[in-house]
Amino acid sequence: MVDLIGQYEKIQSEVDAAVINTIRSSMFINGPEVKSFQAEMEAYLNVKHVIPCANGTDALQIAMMALNLQPGDEVITANFTYVATAEVIALLKLTPVLVDVLPGTFLIDPKAVEAAITPKTKAIVPIHLFGQCADMDAMMDIASRHNLYVIEDNAQAIGADYHWKSGKVQKAGTIGHIGATSFFPSKNLGCYGDGGAIFTNDDAIGKKIRMIANHGQSVQYYHDEIGVNSRLDSIQAAILRIKLRHLDEYAAARRAVADYYDKAFANHPNITTPERTKLSNHVFHQYTMVLKNASRDKLREYLATKEIPAMIYYPVPLHLQKAYRDPRYKEGDFPVTEHLCASVISLPIHTEMQEETLSYITKNVLEYFKK
Repeated sequence: MVDLIGQYEKIQSEVDAAVINTIRSSMFINGPEVKSFQAEMEAYLNVKHVIPCANGTDALQIAMMALNLQPGDEVITANFTYVATAEVIALLKLTPVLVDVLPGTFLIDPKAVEAAITPKTKAIVPIHLFGQCADMDAMMDIASRHNLYVIEDNAQAIGADYHWKSGKVQKAGTIGHIGATSFFPSKNLGCYGDGGAIFTNDDAIGKKIRMIANHGQSVQYYHDEIGVNSRLDSIQAAILRIKLRHLDEYAAARRAVADYYDKAFANHPNITTPERTKLSNHVFHQYTMVLKNASRDKLREYLATKEIPAMIYYPVPLHLQKAYRDPRYKEGDFPVTEHLCASVISLPIHTEMQEETLSYITKNVLEYFKK
């Protein structure tokens, strides 16, 4: 699904030098590379505070810890997503409130969010799924009217530009009270291990996040908050500094792949290509199609015989996962999410794809439907 080897080979000399220099410095924890990456990320995003951490799940957890949410408080998020978003809500003894998504973009439905608000609601976690932004005009308006926090789950849309209806442009993850991202290797900005970061423009929240990520301390051995130990190591920061310089180039390459797929599958009776919202550009972490009157499992099996990988993001809605079963929800309550989970399939999309490869993939997808 991604060609990390091919991507590495293009930046090998830079990465190798950076890793070796970091090892020679022996400053592995919170060293100069981490501080430089933080500053460069702040400049790229035009955000006041970037706090690197160990992974994207930690980023979400620390964000929620920083907002003083209490057990039983309700946090609204999308049902159609990876489990980590709901996982941290449940882990902190908060109550996940799931809502449906829009059928074309797969993004959280603002009307469903508004309908789910109760006196116990304290926060909304919109997910910028597959590489484009949720409707942040609506999210921030809803949050303002109901006095709620907004935490952006930006694990899949780093670098995307959100276009406010007012005309203002802002980077994904910097719009809500807090943004959280992952640097998992397959992400658009991925390191060579685990990593994550938290973003905010709020000085007080930024200070608290930094403390929580460092055992609740701002001065060594003086612990003012209950914290965790969540750090981005210096080697990963050194790698991310290099890849950050290429992030916009990587996004452009992914969009070119998506354009190729869109053209190849346009108006196909069995394929609905991903809708692109007008509110943001799309950095295409995934290229996810919806199949009509066709078995995606059989298509996946057919593609496997041609050595073409394909993935299902995501096969089971959160409300039907064993760990998240809840008497509030039953099968049929989230028709869009349940339909998507039964019919989506994602094709390979990455920065190193050549036209020959794309032609081979699209040819075989189309050939399958001719059988």
